[in-house]
Amino acid sequence: MLKSKSFLVYLAVVLAQVFWAMTFIWYRQFFLLYGPYPVTLVLFRLVFSSILLVAVTLLLGKLERIKPGDLKFFVILAFFEPFVYFMGEAYGMTMLSSTVASVIISTIPLIAPIGAYFFHQERLTWVNFAGIILSILGVLLVLVSKDLTLVASPLGIGLMFMAVMATIGYGVVIKRLTKSYNIFTITTYQNSIGSLFFIPLFFSLEFDHFMAVPFTFDEFLLAMLMTIFASTLAFLLFGYAIKHLGINKASIFNNAIPVITAIVAFFVLGEMLTPIQLLGMGVVIGGVLLSQLNREHLRKAHSMVKVGYNYARVRKS
Repeated sequence: MLKSKSFLVYLAVVLAQVFWAMTFIWYRQFFLLYGPYPVTLVLFRLVFSSILLVAVTLLLGKLERIKPGDLKFFVILAFFEPFVYFMGEAYGMTMLSSTVASVIISTIPLIAPIGAYFFHQERLTWVNFAGIILSILGVLLVLVSKDLTLVASPLGIGLMFMAVMATIGYGVVIKRLTKSYNIFTITTYQNSIGSLFFIPLFFSLEFDHFMAVPFTFDEFLLAMLMTIFASTLAFLLFGYAIKHLGINKASIFNNAIPVITAIVAFFVLGEMLTPIQLLGMGVVIGGVLLSQLNREHLRKAHSMVKVGYNYARVRKS
């Protein structure tokens, strides 16, 4: 029974990464079919995801009432993510390849320690700092060619990093909310409130296009795939994994997202990566892993090296 449960936990976290990785593919396919109208797509995702989440959380008895005084924190949370995050990611995806975008987004775990350091006084070790620097260098390798010129739109890169930076504010607020609410409640309310931020933009920027060019079946299918798998199931599966593995262990699996995206993008979209970009991707993932090491990890590593060294000395003597 224990092994079966452990298998389900790891299956849940792996599936969450696959669904999030596929989002970058679905973004590209949607924009190729419908055009660069990200607000329409994001609003569609959030509205239908909110409906699904409300239904699921009510069915499971997981939806909690917002306590007096906490509504402002949910509004701030929704402003950072999904609003600012999706504005950066969705508009950035109209200018970048799926793989480049996923590599930039994969640096999000690097931002968490920085936010924790400034807002929660959590210390950064020299290993964490080294991991951050290493990943930044890896991103640069992905974004430049042999002659050190950018291979992607500077505006698109900036927008994608805007999405990454939005996670600082998101992380600060969600840490407060997780003390009082479960992940199902937080995700449901953040998506529901977040959709309200996009409604004015939709009517002012893209409503005319939506009325003139409504979704075809293929576009509707892609939007629903992102809604069901990326905006709903992935969050629920990842929340389940966090409950059993903890946030640090579960977050390590996020490093697989750019790898999965690159593989699928190669076969589905025909996107190619140069050897330098492949090296950069590896450096980014290695740096992210390094940045997640805490003092306990370092103590264990030091102990293992010491044991190995002593064992070698005994064998030699």
